[in-house]
Amino acid sequence: MGTQAATGPQARQSPAQGIALYAGGVFVLCVMDAMIKWLSADYPIAQIVFFRATIGLIPTLVMLYRPPGLEALRTRRVGAHLLRGLVGLVGTFGFFWAFAVMPLADAYAIGFAAPMFITAMSVPILGERVGLKRWLAVLVGFAGVLIMIRPGGEGAFGGGAAIALVATAAYALSMVLIRLYSRTETNAAMIFYATLVIIVVAGVQMPFVWVTPSWTDAGLLTLLGLLGGIGTIMMAQAYRVATPSIVVPFEYTGMIWGVALGFMIWGDMPDLWIWVGSAIVVASGLYILHRETRSRAPSPPAGTGVPAS
Repeated sequence: MGTQAATGPQARQSPAQGIALYAGGVFVLCVMDAMIKWLSADYPIAQIVFFRATIGLIPTLVMLYRPPGLEALRTRRVGAHLLRGLVGLVGTFGFFWAFAVMPLADAYAIGFAAPMFITAMSVPILGERVGLKRWLAVLVGFAGVLIMIRPGGEGAFGGGAAIALVATAAYALSMVLIRLYSRTETNAAMIFYATLVIIVVAGVQMPFVWVTPSWTDAGLLTLLGLLGGIGTIMMAQAYRVATPSIVVPFEYTGMIWGVALGFMIWGDMPDLWIWVGSAIVVASGLYILHRETRSRAPSPPAGTGVPAS
């Protein structure tokens, strides 16, 4: 459920507005994820991804009416955008697949390991220095992940957790690449071209996997794309009006909505090990965020959960 920093000038700071936007964006994306899980029973993942990316691009295009407009898409780093798009493709397909085969709350809990991956990847890719305390937080966080997936035991590892873990790593790499490319590229360009890659790759699969939806399902597929775009913009706007240290912790409200939606619609409830492991992962993620906020102002800030694109 993470997102990118907003484009444009920094808006006037309003912590309350930032929290409302971010928490609201998380809720909107959780509803979208529930719709993805619901529709995955009847439609291939590639088709759902195609609708999510294509329709979800509309709110982003609307944002380009603001200055600097289409100039924000100017780039000389086509290869960089292609790479981030392919990484984002792995994350998007992975999470959508995980939503289809495991409870939402379980997928979210594993997705909360993203800050650990981001911290570890920032060393070789960005050349950042990570202190001993943050490395210990990363190790503790990964221990929480192992508690949740319980490899070799009777846990969820064979039920989609491995897919969710790969998707989380891909999402984390995407966030690190955003930090790297933000030195020369606008956030609008990074969002647009990465989404375009997903649309093209999912689109070429349509002649082979397409299932004609009913009018009701067509409406749901369209709605989930709009919700994805709107939720992403809400969270991006939150970064413009409040600091990351204020809004990012509200990413974890996704667990509340994941549990609530999963229980109300499918009767799912996380087991004890998911609760224990996710508590450890959340605590580690919040500590990493605290240390990063003290050491520097992240730009863009690292999301902590499921990707929004």
